[in-house]
Amino acid sequence: MTSAATRAGAASSDNVLHGVLLMMFGLLILSSTDGVVKYLSEFFSPLTVAFFRFAVQLAIILAIAPFQKRSWRSLLQETTLPLFCRGLLLAVGSVFIVFGLKYLPLTDATAIFFVQPVILVVLSAVFLKEKVGAKRWLAVLIGFAGVLVIMRPGTGVFQPASLLILAAAITFACYLMLTRKLSGQASQLAIQFATGFAGSLFILPIIFYAWLTGFGGDLVIADQEANFTLPTIFLLCLGGTGLFAHVLLVKAFERAPASVLAPINYVEIISATTIGYLVFNEIPDEFVWVGVGMLVCSGLILANAERKPSPS
Repeated sequence: MTSAATRAGAASSDNVLHGVLLMMFGLLILSSTDGVVKYLSEFFSPLTVAFFRFAVQLAIILAIAPFQKRSWRSLLQETTLPLFCRGLLLAVGSVFIVFGLKYLPLTDATAIFFVQPVILVVLSAVFLKEKVGAKRWLAVLIGFAGVLVIMRPGTGVFQPASLLILAAAITFACYLMLTRKLSGQASQLAIQFATGFAGSLFILPIIFYAWLTGFGGDLVIADQEANFTLPTIFLLCLGGTGLFAHVLLVKAFERAPASVLAPINYVEIISATTIGYLVFNEIPDEFVWVGVGMLVCSGLILANAERKPSPS
């Protein structure tokens, strides 16, 4: 009996460890992807970058589907309106992020985006009628204060592009809230198909309009004599790496509790800062680090509240 319990405990610990490692690897890929997006903004318009993120994902899912004995028609039939809206929210948020990364340092953008868990608490309380106690509201206040410290509205260092990242955080929080509502209602293949389909369908007409009118910049915005070989390769790989990272995150949450994985999200700030410094020569100022510290405190309070389910 004791031996069986010991083996079960060891297996559970192994699952949690695997979940933590998958989460870290997925976040490292995502932060690297953000760095690639910022690099690509020197060669392509943000709309083009966002479109390829979803179009390539859609192409990959359609290529995988026959091996899963699925057709595009069956995936389309499984794509309900709420599932389509979920993908649409992710697409809108991605457009905000791509435009924001064009104008903001990578660390600043990543830090501002980390207000998303705080926004999710507010949305869950308002729309899902979840109980939010004193700890969670304290986390909300600290998190918002941290974002204000980073953005510094009303000062000369405030950048309007910060609002794009804040809008992306709000949109992504809505996306996660809808994900909770739709949990278990569709296959993973259909979920990824709906995301790629909704994103491509949303962004393509905007690109066509921008191409006709010149609104939002040309599709290619760099010097026409520049070498586009490497940027084009990165552009085509963007959807695949994003898809792979999100699959790793899903697998991580299957193996470890959300309360254990939540603090690991802040690994992305460390990796984004490293990439920003090494690739783009960006050095965050002291206000950014103070704001990041407040956001980390907010996230740890939320993680502790999730670990001890109670009204607080």
